[in-house]
Amino acid sequence: MKKTNSAGIGLAILAAALYAINSPLSKLLLEHIPPTLMAGFLYLGAGIGMGVIAFIRKLRATSSREERITKKELPYTLAMIVLDIAAPIFLLLGLSTTSAASASLLNNFEIVATALIAFAIFRERVSKRLWIGIFFVTASCALLSFEDLGSFELSYGALFILAACLCWGIENNCTRKLSSKDPLEIVLLKGIFSGLGSICIGLFLGERVESLIYIPAVLLVGFVAYGLSIFFYVRAQRLLGAARTSAYYAVAPFIGTLLSLIIFRELPHYSYFIALGLMIVGAWLCSGDRPLFRKRREKAPLRDVEK
Repeated sequence: MKKTNSAGIGLAILAAALYAINSPLSKLLLEHIPPTLMAGFLYLGAGIGMGVIAFIRKLRATSSREERITKKELPYTLAMIVLDIAAPIFLLLGLSTTSAASASLLNNFEIVATALIAFAIFRERVSKRLWIGIFFVTASCALLSFEDLGSFELSYGALFILAACLCWGIENNCTRKLSSKDPLEIVLLKGIFSGLGSICIGLFLGERVESLIYIPAVLLVGFVAYGLSIFFYVRAQRLLGAARTSAYYAVAPFIGTLLSLIIFRELPHYSYFIALGLMIVGAWLCSGDRPLFRKRREKAPLRDVEK
């Protein structure tokens, strides 16, 4: 059990580290590619990258013991694709008016959304420690969501990022239902269909790419920050569950924040550092959570246990 937990934690942190490059690099690329099209290219990069890996696996005649997605999982698969179209668009809209450092921290609201949905809808058990951690993360996000603390003026960019986190929170739980399936197939479906969906929406809205030279860079960021990150995230969910995986994934915003400060060299407002302190406490509490549903598996009735 301990070995399984360690493997799951390692995979979740690896997924977080790969995703961390998304906010700072995407903010740079937003100067050249409009948000909806960019969201599409990011996911398309993930799909193309995973497609290449799947092709190599087939050429090498490497047999996969992973289960394939069936019609039974179709509702979760469709929900996953639709939410993965909406979430990156919201995130990139938020990034266009919010600092990359604040956006990286706000991404931790995904922990709150994932845990609450896992608890309320999918009956995944949540400990008191995780609830306290969720409180600190929520307080930090609330602080980051106001541009002017004196007049309590809401930042619309922050609200877009929180909307993205809500979408990803729901999507994480849908993906949890598919975590026993082949992660490569899951990321391939996410990337191709979510990517093409976002690109179609962007073209319909009149967005255009003026310089095609930046598209390969976006595809590469998508492959690393979305494709490889999601691949390892799904494998972590298989071992830890949705709520705990998202808790360990909380290191991503801190890595992203550090990269943002290095790249943009912008010293944030003092409220950012207060929010950072709250977020560190919340992430520490969440990451130290223990899987109660595993401990109670033998005694708990079936309705209380995530299968």
